[in-house]
Amino acid sequence: MNGVGALIEQLGLLHNRTQETPLFNPVFQLGLDLSRQLEGGELDLAAIEALVAELECESMQSRASRLRRLVAPVAIVDNRRELEMSLTEREFPAFRARWERPQLHAVFTAHPTFLLTPDQSAAVADAASSSADIGLNACVTGAERPAITLKYEHGRAMRAISHAQDARDAIVSEMLEHAAAQWPEQWHELEPLPFRFASWVGYDMDGRTDIKWYDSIGFRLGEKAERLARYAASLAAIDANHPLLNDLRGALAYSEARAADFAEDLASPDALSSAANRLTADDPHKLLSLTPLIDALEAEAREAADERAIALKTLAAAMRADGLGMGWIHFRVNSSQLHNAIRRRIDPDNTLDLASRGAMAALREILAQVQPLRSNFAALAIESSTAIRQFLAMAQILAHVDSDAPIRMLIAECEQPSTILAALYFAKLFGIDDKVDVSPLFETESALEHGGRFLDALCAEESYQAYVRRRGRLAIQTGFSDAGRFVGQIPASLAIERLQGRLSEAMVANGLTDVAALIFNTHGESMGRGAHPDSFEDRLTWPLSPWAKRRFLRAGITLEPEVSFQGGDGYLFFATPELARATLTRIAELRPAETDLDAPVDPFYRRTDLSLDFYRAIRSHQRKHLESQTYSRALTAFGLGLLNPTGSRVSRRQSDIAADRGMNLRQIRAIPHNAILQQLGYPVNVIAGVGSAADGNYEELAALLTESARGRQLVRLVRSSNALASIKTVAAFGELFNSAYWASRPYRGTESHLSDACEALAEYLTTDDRTGVFRRLASRLRVDALKLHRLLALIPNENPLDDRETVRRTIGVAQAIRLALLQHMFLRAVSIPAFSRANDISRDDVMEMVFTLRIDDALAQLRRAYPTHFPQITDFDVNAPSDYPDSSGEGYATIARDYIDPIERAYALCLRLSTAIANEFGAHG
Repeated sequence: MNGVGALIEQLGLLHNRTQETPLFNPVFQLGLDLSRQLEGGELDLAAIEALVAELECESMQSRASRLRRLVAPVAIVDNRRELEMSLTEREFPAFRARWERPQLHAVFTAHPTFLLTPDQSAAVADAASSSADIGLNACVTGAERPAITLKYEHGRAMRAISHAQDARDAIVSEMLEHAAAQWPEQWHELEPLPFRFASWVGYDMDGRTDIKWYDSIGFRLGEKAERLARYAASLAAIDANHPLLNDLRGALAYSEARAADFAEDLASPDALSSAANRLTADDPHKLLSLTPLIDALEAEAREAADERAIALKTLAAAMRADGLGMGWIHFRVNSSQLHNAIRRRIDPDNTLDLASRGAMAALREILAQVQPLRSNFAALAIESSTAIRQFLAMAQILAHVDSDAPIRMLIAECEQPSTILAALYFAKLFGIDDKVDVSPLFETESALEHGGRFLDALCAEESYQAYVRRRGRLAIQTGFSDAGRFVGQIPASLAIERLQGRLSEAMVANGLTDVAALIFNTHGESMGRGAHPDSFEDRLTWPLSPWAKRRFLRAGITLEPEVSFQGGDGYLFFATPELARATLTRIAELRPAETDLDAPVDPFYRRTDLSLDFYRAIRSHQRKHLESQTYSRALTAFGLGLLNPTGSRVSRRQSDIAADRGMNLRQIRAIPHNAILQQLGYPVNVIAGVGSAADGNYEELAALLTESARGRQLVRLVRSSNALASIKTVAAFGELFNSAYWASRPYRGTESHLSDACEALAEYLTTDDRTGVFRRLASRLRVDALKLHRLLALIPNENPLDDRETVRRTIGVAQAIRLALLQHMFLRAVSIPAFSRANDISRDDVMEMVFTLRIDDALAQLRRAYPTHFPQITDFDVNAPSDYPDSSGEGYATIARDYIDPIERAYALCLRLSTAIANEFGAHG
């Protein structure tokens, strides 16, 4: 064995043996071959680590190549040229209409996808930012992972946004330069606003109790200070002696001081009172609106030479877009939190169904009668309701931090109009309804199924109509992660598309065509969570299709598309100035807020006799998986032990050892759910059901998918996902728990030194269900996959991958090495002596921890049972003599060296392989 290349070749030879026996598993066999070498001394963990490092390096090169491919070209000079070529408007009104409204709102979220370390992210981004060959410059292996705290996530988000702001400024400057040359008499009228940026990092309270309300205020003040510093730097670059610099620098110093106040622990009334009084007091540098500065910059630009005028207008455009912060902010709560809050007002006895007509009538009544109340930080401090606390926090931000920038209130698991009316009530109660956009989130199966009726009812409410007209926009949010988890990614995307169409109908039916529709499509960076991998155009049009956009634009409704760039994976698009510029230039070229209104009807929407049945069949197939104990048990077989920690938010509820066996999918959030599918080797929630849905109608369905642009896009997603999938890998994991395998492994005397350990494992696993579970799942997937391959054979491949088998084999090698490491851990765990100084934990407890990959817990228990450091009599300076103890004492250094430490090292290598596999999939989760 000379490295990964030799293992790839060996895996290829093993694959050939499947012609002899269809049940032969080349991935498991390679894992067994490696395991025998490791247990026999031909390999050691240092040699395995070298293989892991090689796979890490290759995966980071793959990640960098994928990133560059999506946004290419990446050179600044090339994107200047590309932007200039896209400026094709001949008339000033058309040019102005294109650039004075956002083509896209980009939201930087704190989803737990911080898989790569900062050094690894930098290496991937730097390699992708250059046109040079991607080689070892993309590789950082074995990097130590930082603690992923909320502060860490916030810092990474602000870094990405700052790059996005710089790229936007460059685009605006070049656009203004073009306009000045084309329309010298009119260009000063332009108020460019091509992109908006936002973040909910530090403001998302859904499912979190670790974010205190004053943390959110502190983050917002810190963002204000950071943005003021950037504004001041931009203005100083134009004119080092500009008179407005005094205003900006004074406001900056004030904001930094207030941010420092709210960075302290404000749990005590005295500490809070002191900080609050300094923030709420009048101060000449308490800048709450940029409007006077924007007006002054625009007035100066009208009298300045073009070069200076362009720079001034670019700065004014940035201020107009971002306000007194790094971007707009999104607060987020769960609908149940709002329900609990509103019951105090309309149902103190908890007898009213909030979905009932009676509840709606009560909400209409209190909305009509509500009078705004003043509030302060003391009211915020004593409020116990999470939802009301959010509204109070927003009120304080609008009163004392930034009075211009609106705030989004996202409501998760929102399934009834009364929830939105409750939110409107609290917005009115605290006098902020003119600055807060309340946005329901549609992501559950129920919400997607009944969302059309929800929107019809909501848009018919007079109070809601008056509210959105005052705001000038109607906002909704769709969630691809949870929707994809519960109904499958393809049915979820099609259901969301249908919901978007229903929104346009509801707005038309209720006379709301005079307000904009802001649609926030929240998707991740992986295929399983809604990111189409084939091109940036597919990425933008998969969650908001041309069909959906035409429904709004033909009705005369202004469309404001919004997407998320989630966590560390999403921030890679803005990790360097070059990538940020390339990303925004592609968006500017593709113009996602627009579409061809005269395009012919896509047959996918005309032939609903085929497409609707196709959708329903895939959804039904996905539901069977989700409801299946087989699927649930397979996904939870290792708990979350195959995954690295990737965020500050807990991935699931804590449980004890016994609970891990009964762990269900509802305990696991969408990102780890999808990440586990990647690690097991088959993205079920993307691929499964597509083949079965075509059964009996292959030719006609293939013809439809070939003729339809939407159908071809769907097929591209399926092909990209299938190119990384391996049912053999799924099956291989089950054999780890096969009692017969362990009993037979040393049977011929080839590994007699493992006889006792294998016998113990075989006996322990006689009642384990996981082998059967994985075999049943693999069988179901295989039947569906055969039908999928039959369908795909009838559809032209638009993007054949030359290196498809190499990538699959590379992933297969990584999986085989991990199988060898897992066997090493099992063998070491079962070989540890049964007795110890602290004999209060059973062998079975430790084994169950190891089998579910709760390795940190297992190691803690083992080190407590077998300590290598404990008190010695020589540690004490006492005068009286002692003959006891009469031995040197029990030492467990050998046990630690031979058993405990290898388990720890092997598991660390497993997690590094998890990173490599995720990189091949293009994202974590």
